[in-house]
Amino acid sequence: MPYYSEAAVERAMKVQEVILRAAAKKITWIQAAEILGVSPRHMRRWKEKYEQFGFHALFDGRRGKASPRRVPSAVLDEVLRLYREQYFDLNVRHFHEKLVGEHGLSVSYTWTKGVLQGAGLVKRQPRRGGHRKRRQRRPLPGMLLHIDASQHQWFCDERWHDLIVILDDATSEIYYAQLVEEESTRTVLRALRQVVEAQGLFCSLYSDRASHFWLTAKAGEPVDRQALTQVGRAMRELGVQMIPAYSPQARGRSERSFRTWQGRLPQELRLAGITTLEEANRFLQERYVAQFNERFSVAASAEGTAFVPCRRSDLDRVFCLQHERVVARDNTVSFARLTLQIERQRWRATLAGCRVRVYEHLDGTLSLGYGAHEIGRYDSEGAPLRAPGAADEAKKAVKKRAA
Repeated sequence: MPYYSEAAVERAMKVQEVILRAAAKKITWIQAAEILGVSPRHMRRWKEKYEQFGFHALFDGRRGKASPRRVPSAVLDEVLRLYREQYFDLNVRHFHEKLVGEHGLSVSYTWTKGVLQGAGLVKRQPRRGGHRKRRQRRPLPGMLLHIDASQHQWFCDERWHDLIVILDDATSEIYYAQLVEEESTRTVLRALRQVVEAQGLFCSLYSDRASHFWLTAKAGEPVDRQALTQVGRAMRELGVQMIPAYSPQARGRSERSFRTWQGRLPQELRLAGITTLEEANRFLQERYVAQFNERFSVAASAEGTAFVPCRRSDLDRVFCLQHERVVARDNTVSFARLTLQIERQRWRATLAGCRVRVYEHLDGTLSLGYGAHEIGRYDSEGAPLRAPGAADEAKKAVKKRAA
């Protein structure tokens, strides 16, 4: 007779007592099933086995036998070895994908997580907070885009960088992902321009209340929707509505996405041997963003798209930093300790006293604008640059006078 624990014996004796009471018609078999907490069908099995084999048939026949689904110890040792030696900084989901995809081990995610937690290699996650109702996704791509940045040690060393990401609310598809030294107005404008040129104009932009997105008079108060930042001005010129978020929970979709980025990208950069910002951004653009979208993007709930092709030819003026200045009497403009000389214009004798606009372009150059006219273009040191096509225009003017 196999050895059974005291608890197993007590359980079998209780089952036998209930079966005998039901056999003596003191209770019905339905009531017996309710007392033991089993289904009527299982109660019938117990009755038949007891009548055929007696008391020993009431014990669990699986006790003392190895589970047919038990993972071999060799596989267990290999999984622990791989995690300790090669994948020590991957999260469980990422590590499980490596086991299945690259090492051909057919183990479940739940088993992998239990093994790593049991070995003390992975911490158990704390319980989540209170219940929150999930906000439904927008039905079409292009209706709402999330923009955010995450500061993290992306190269697994002492260096900190910001990862700027723009994703679609409807599909979680990543349209832009780049590592920068620091999130700023210039880096945000560069990201938005790339999305507009690649995808088209979108309806609204959801962001936090950083100073390059919104101006807030006092901490904790609502944003000032009338005082626009450079990003706010650019979005207004394109007809894009900006929406501020007042808590991290409000940006739950982008926050969850960043947890995935932080749990995967540093490890992928380490495995690829990438240690510089330029190599990392090339890796993101050429490989990783496409793989990330294939793994985590979802289908939109409706067919179609809300993106509209951008047919504007003045994106250089939209995605830049704009400043107003007054032209001096010698037709110069002072800006950032530079003196920008305006050449004589054919359509006006002098621009002295006129209000002009200085455009700081994302490539470092400067230009001056008076209405729709470009009245000068300069390098970062204030030296004049010949505008594109100016030589051709001069040749046409000479030929016209000669004719």
